[in-house]
Amino acid sequence: MVADGAYVARRLYVLGEWDAALAALGPDAEPELRAEIAVDRWFFRIEGHEEAAKAVEALDPASPTRYLLTGRLAYSRLLFRRDPRPDDRAVAEAGYRAAVESGDEKTRAWAQFHWAVLLDNIDEDQDGALPLYETSLEVATKTGDGYLESYIIRHLAVHKEPAERTAMLRRSLHLRAAPGARPQTLAAQALLAHNLPENDPERAELLRVFRPGAEELRIGWLLREA
Repeated sequence: MVADGAYVARRLYVLGEWDAALAALGPDAEPELRAEIAVDRWFFRIEGHEEAAKAVEALDPASPTRYLLTGRLAYSRLLFRRDPRPDDRAVAEAGYRAAVESGDEKTRAWAQFHWAVLLDNIDEDQDGALPLYETSLEVATKTGDGYLESYIIRHLAVHKEPAERTAMLRRSLHLRAAPGARPQTLAAQALLAHNLPENDPERAELLRVFRPGAEELRIGWLLREA
């Protein structure tokens, strides 16, 4: 039996094998899947921005996915300070707003989450971010989407007291590990370690196990942050 290219690409995508995932896609593959993988590779590796931008531009101009990915590209340029454009802040918010207005429930929840992160990390506007986090978390909880929940509570955790923060970060880690989302699991291990006391044995173990994976997948910013 010939393996379905999109299925193989999705499995490789989950593992953080972005180059192999893109190579597995045939010429008639879903353009949205190609764009999602390319944008994810850019975010984690800070590689292939031009390819990611072209993949996003190839999508239907009225596609909620295009709106969302356009916002993510603009946000990541700001976050990592990689050739940010003067209008990136406005472009990011406009993309998220359009995705909220035009997408289905799940797309709206992801767009609200990313919008909250923009407000939280770029604007340092916690009051503006929290309602968006909470709205997207309601959808994640209602639909049983643990992967989406893992993203939301990871960002909500930093606004909590230490004990609750640690519990939320640990839950985020477990929710990411369950479906085998390797890059996200590595990021969760690093963040949990960062929030544990320096003499905590769990912290030392998390640092020991996440570094080789981050090095293998070439997630440089994760190694620098840790």
